[in-house]
Amino acid sequence: MMNPTVVHRPPRRPFVWLWLFAASQLAVIGVWLGWGWRVGLPALLLTHAVIFWGTLWPRSRLFGPVLSRLPTREREVWLTIDDGPSADTPAMLDLLDAHAVKATFFVVAERARARPDLLAQIVQRGHGIGHHSADHPSAAFWRLGPSAMRRQIVDADRTLRDLLPGYPLRWFRAVVGMANPFTARWLRDCGLARVAWTARGFDAVAADPATVVARIERGLSPGAIVLMHEGARHGRNVETMAMLLARLQALGYRCVLPVVR
Repeated sequence: MMNPTVVHRPPRRPFVWLWLFAASQLAVIGVWLGWGWRVGLPALLLTHAVIFWGTLWPRSRLFGPVLSRLPTREREVWLTIDDGPSADTPAMLDLLDAHAVKATFFVVAERARARPDLLAQIVQRGHGIGHHSADHPSAAFWRLGPSAMRRQIVDADRTLRDLLPGYPLRWFRAVVGMANPFTARWLRDCGLARVAWTARGFDAVAADPATVVARIERGLSPGAIVLMHEGARHGRNVETMAMLLARLQALGYRCVLPVVR
């Protein structure tokens, strides 16, 4: 079986949302003037709710393309691991090697700069690297303004490329999956395509491996993008990964890295 080929799609028109939003507000003004506030106010709230939904829903394409599934009918999944490098990384790599599995590590630039040896090991052992912000501001990423978002994407992109000269950095995952209207411009400038997920078990906060794996299993299907983490405070990410890999094998799923065109 060949790994599925995906189209690498950085945003091409990152400001389309702005023109559409402006047009919607002109329409709201017309509705308000024509039918009064009883109709105009709900229309205003609805237009703002759409923007809010587009920011918070990880698979939303309102502000630009997002990959949430691989184009395959085979029992193949893309295993992705967020938030490293961390103290878990060596054990994760050994575990993946033991199962002959390849994954993509979505790394935080400041953590990569602090552990460049681990970043290099990930690549040397045949795994992929994705971009996962400068310093992982989990509570604030969704509401960052243009300049702060630029630091999280452009400055971090520069850091990762300096640490991995010549490496084809292509993928970006928004912190907590939330990408606001200011994200797309910087992704376009860096040539990065956004990646969401299909199956997750909330292993960044859930400490019980069986619970995490059961949640992931409910989201499995051919082409699923599986979201996992490393370095969580509960300290059980490696144990959870071991259980997940065994379960994927039992279900007949193969972990693949997508081929880009």
